[in-house]
Amino acid sequence: MLSAARRRTRRTPWLQLLSALLELGQGKAELVRHSERAWASVTFSGTRHSVILVFTGEEAVAAGEALIDALPDHEFSIPGQLVADAAVVRVDHTAPPLPRLEVAVEVLMLDEV
Repeated sequence: MLSAARRRTRRTPWLQLLSALLELGQGKAELVRHSERAWASVTFSGTRHSVILVFTGEEAVAAGEALIDALPDHEFSIPGQLVADAAVVRVDHTAPPLPRLEVAVEVLMLDEV
């Protein structure tokens, strides 16, 4: 029972994940939303993260497009975690007067044992 309570209150590596995503966005992204929920299968446990990033301005939009291209093959380095899946699930472009790109990302992180 105590171990279950510890699992619920343990600190998760979401900040490291967000830092990695913002770095992929070349520092041009604004974090709009992050949510996290527990995930488990018969053999693995971890967390599923939903992140929305916004890139505003031509230079930032170019950085966002680079993130979209790089994400599927990116090797994340988060201690104690294995990123099993990282995918862009939605992209919204807004045209001038101020170009804007909104990117929704889903990431599945598994606990390393």
